[in-house]
Amino acid sequence: MRPTSPFVLLVEDTYSLAETYRACLKSESLTVEIAGTGEEAFAALERREPDLVLLDVHLPDGNGIEVLKRMRALGIDCETVVFTGQASISTAVDAMREGASDFLMKPFSAERLRETVRAALDRSHARRRGEPARGETEEGFSGFIGRSPAMQSVYRILRSAAPTGATVFVTGESGTGKELCAEALHRLGKRSPGPFVSINCAAIPRDLLESEIFGHAKGAFTGASADRKGAVLQAHGGTLFLDEICEMDLSLQAKMLRFLQQKTVQRVGEDVQRPADVRIVCATNRDPQAEVAAGRFREDLFYRLHVVPLEMPALRDRGEDILLIARNALARFAREDGKDFAGFSPEAEAALLAAPWPGNVRQLLNVVRNAVVLNEGRLVTLDMLPRDVPPADGALRRVEGESLAEALRPFRAAPRPRRETIEPLETVVRRTIEEAIEACGGSIPKAAAALDVSPSTLYRRIQGWQAGEPEDRAAG
Repeated sequence: MRPTSPFVLLVEDTYSLAETYRACLKSESLTVEIAGTGEEAFAALERREPDLVLLDVHLPDGNGIEVLKRMRALGIDCETVVFTGQASISTAVDAMREGASDFLMKPFSAERLRETVRAALDRSHARRRGEPARGETEEGFSGFIGRSPAMQSVYRILRSAAPTGATVFVTGESGTGKELCAEALHRLGKRSPGPFVSINCAAIPRDLLESEIFGHAKGAFTGASADRKGAVLQAHGGTLFLDEICEMDLSLQAKMLRFLQQKTVQRVGEDVQRPADVRIVCATNRDPQAEVAAGRFREDLFYRLHVVPLEMPALRDRGEDILLIARNALARFAREDGKDFAGFSPEAEAALLAAPWPGNVRQLLNVVRNAVVLNEGRLVTLDMLPRDVPPADGALRRVEGESLAEALRPFRAAPRPRRETIEPLETVVRRTIEEAIEACGGSIPKAAAALDVSPSTLYRRIQGWQAGEPEDRAAG
């Protein structure tokens, strides 16, 4: 029988610190064992699997990431909280990618340590009982749908960063859920009772962006008919999310840096400095370091904001999450529109899994909405999906019991009349595609399979021809 007192393994090479941490946890009714090195930690793990490991990233015989990798290789899958200094925050983030569930930046208070340990043990006990931890649902975490390894890494960082005041810099392709990250950080953090204010720096004209962020006084410029508080002051006590921050011009970046350093705001058109207590979460779909290298983003501002980096994975890298999101959206849209849809056909699911999704989750939701609005039935079938979701490889590759290659062999082998002139390559390509489509009874997917190309390639060319584009452009 498992002892009632949770077992915590504390891996810290500074003995005085380790004893201080153990004393801080005395009120929590825990059994705490101290290990000073990685080898001592593994000797303790062989004797007993802990409910929680508290792990310093710097050890005499290695670092926390090496210890984590070895733990996972040995099948030890317990909650792990990493201790790190401000200078090694990136190491802590790397540790979470390797399986750590939380981190603490030194120095931290006794109460902060106790709160973190309680939360980690709650997750550990919930996992043993097969129950979701705080913020988790059967399908995902804090508003996200998905259980893939890529998203588990995101959830670990969200759980760890949310209770802190650290600035989080979210990167990822458009449509991956960067604003949802910001909302989760706010909702799970200590500032959740305060306001959450979002500004899209790409959606506001540059000459108005400063006023939108910092506010203005009445009469500050033409059209300023009243005082405006600005997003920073509106977010006082809460969280300010700056989406597409790389769109901010250099002069405004300088003012943003000054605000972050001084925690005060000077509205446009006045001299008063107003205090502002906000947590900053920012995001971009660009490579921020490339923007710094190109001189479009201030390096000092980048390092001020890039405290906890969080990269949102592309939908195409999330595997079965695609179907979880699609099914969840289908149920919601069908309920909203009074439709009877209850799922997807196997062919439709295969197509959803195989699609490249350049627009990520936003594109997937639009595809499901389109299918619900324009169709009726119990199952969404392949032909109900828009053309930007081509059939998966292997689908529609047989015609009445024979392969398409066999069906088209007479067409491919037929003698061609000798031509008096040499035709442009794109003319030959277009004629070949049109003849293949005709031979396949007008089915573009079947013609694509026979020609050994993606259906999207044929759709793109046909759309280009219909739009009157030059054929080499349509081919791109």
